[in-house]
Amino acid sequence: MITKPVNGVVNILKPPGMTSHDVVNVLRRIYKTKKVGHTGTLDPAAVGVLPICVGRATKIAQYIAGADKSYRAEITLGVVTDTQDSEGKVLSTTDASFIKEEHFKEVLKDFVGNIKQIPPMASAVKIKGKKLYQLHRMGQVVEREPRNVKIHQLNIIWSQGWGTAHPKALCEVHCSKGTYIRTLCHDIGEKLGVGAHMSFLLRTSVAQFSIDNSITMEELEEGDHQKVIIAIDDVLKDYPVVTLREQAVKSVISGASLYPPGVLKKPKDLAGGQLVRLKHDDELLALAKTQIDEHDARKRFVFKPVCIIKID
Repeated sequence: MITKPVNGVVNILKPPGMTSHDVVNVLRRIYKTKKVGHTGTLDPAAVGVLPICVGRATKIAQYIAGADKSYRAEITLGVVTDTQDSEGKVLSTTDASFIKEEHFKEVLKDFVGNIKQIPPMASAVKIKGKKLYQLHRMGQVVEREPRNVKIHQLNIIWSQGWGTAHPKALCEVHCSKGTYIRTLCHDIGEKLGVGAHMSFLLRTSVAQFSIDNSITMEELEEGDHQKVIIAIDDVLKDYPVVTLREQAVKSVISGASLYPPGVLKKPKDLAGGQLVRLKHDDELLALAKTQIDEHDARKRFVFKPVCIIKID
């Protein structure tokens, strides 16, 4: 039973068959609030980490969604689908029995680092106000601009079927936001000359949220709903703290910038454009960005709130 407003993040282990919005709807019912949002969609067929923001934590969703992510993805060679995953219609099949594991591993190296991806048609990217998956359902294919993403790590951890028509490989991927793993699988197949699709996907982490400390939907329904909430301050713990003087609190939570006279304590090694937590009496007030005050002869920092956490 929820007896007071809840503000924080729940680290959900999304099951297959549910959309990210389905999960949001369940948490809206459990926590009795409409202020619930996910931090980046996970395809219905995929499973894994899906941080869900509740209450005032919805304000920080973008800062979680923008973090690096890790996956385990199974690639099936020699089969191309129109969605680049196993949910789509098969477009072509090729005998990939001549591909050796050693060759596959070598090709993976070409996809580590900064790469370009063309978003798949079956995606939520908008072009001229229409989501690509809506156009895809209508049988349309439109031109898409390549996007820059970064693959930090790409390793094979299991494989089978080398020497057969459609070998499979399970890969571990650590990547930047905006990376389409099914497109990565598709492009690896293109590079090998046999085509491929993503036949399974497990997201193992989003920022600090790991599959090791995630909870299932069943555990959420049956357990203590309050205890599984991760406080906003804990979610943002990697951002340095700037402590305010009492007289600056009211102006900061109204959205005004924090100037040096209102600062009680701050780290010595701050940089321009850096995000920091603004706190008073150990209470989180806002997330702010550091800016150099050009009107200050000493070029000291001011802190511009980008996300107000405390509501007066």
